[in-house]
Amino acid sequence: MNFNTHRCLAAVFAVAHSAAWTTQAEDAEVTHHYTDNDGVKIHYATAGDSGPLVVMIHGFPDYWYSWNEQIKALKSTHRVAAIDQRGYNRSDKPKGLENYAIPKLVSDVAAVIRDMGEKSAVIVGHDWGGMVAWQFAMTKPEMTDRLAVLNLPHPKGLNRELANNPDQQRNSQYARAFQLPGAHKLLTPERLAGWVKGEAKRAKYIEAMKRSDFEAMLNYYKRNYPRPPYEEDTSDPVRLKMPVLLIHGLDDKALLHGALNRTWEWLDGDLTLVTIPGAGHFVHHDKPALVSRTLKMWLLRDR
Repeated sequence: MNFNTHRCLAAVFAVAHSAAWTTQAEDAEVTHHYTDNDGVKIHYATAGDSGPLVVMIHGFPDYWYSWNEQIKALKSTHRVAAIDQRGYNRSDKPKGLENYAIPKLVSDVAAVIRDMGEKSAVIVGHDWGGMVAWQFAMTKPEMTDRLAVLNLPHPKGLNRELANNPDQQRNSQYARAFQLPGAHKLLTPERLAGWVKGEAKRAKYIEAMKRSDFEAMLNYYKRNYPRPPYEEDTSDPVRLKMPVLLIHGLDDKALLHGALNRTWEWLDGDLTLVTIPGAGHFVHHDKPALVSRTLKMWLLRDR
């Protein structure tokens, strides 16, 4: 595990509350809520009674339960809200590519923060949730207290690698396949849950995927993932001032770790970079205790 630190700062915004029911998610006891974002119903699960709000955003093919181990680790010190992104599980599945544009996904996160009665939150994301988290911090810094991203390098790093690294271009073939017309018809709940370890846990995922909309899930790729010919974006990035934590499983074959290089050049605040050998793309599933401990340590560092 490698740590690198550079520099960073924080932020704020406004809010209202919601109805709920309670279930037992293994040993993470959560309360379920819905909030409305411009007519789109977003489901999220919460735990913890006090402390700063942490909003967790899953990726593909996943749902709120992705964060079960991290919820258990943080609920004693933080209020946690884990979102079902639109298209997934119990959230709405609006039709049309534009309903999956990044600004719409960012606005879902803002709606959850307001529904929790807060003006700002710690934002945590993985995979597509990581891309949403980056963009949330860039477009709503006043609502972003801290930013933690798992296995989704800074967008400029990913863009650079797609433009210049043949290995990343080759390993992104899956994304180009997902962009093809009718690609969703080739997916099944069982295939989408194939990466999940453990029979009981995989069964949960299969049920969640059955409630999801495969076309909506692939709209994330069709609307937002770069298409060839890839060109490097050399414009100046939005420079983040809040503290940033990046956790990256080094065995990730979809998002290669070369994209992490120079991240510190695009931030104006503190960066903590943790790379984890022996963990793949789903780093928080492969090394749950290490990821949870690292996240909690980082959150409590300046309190």
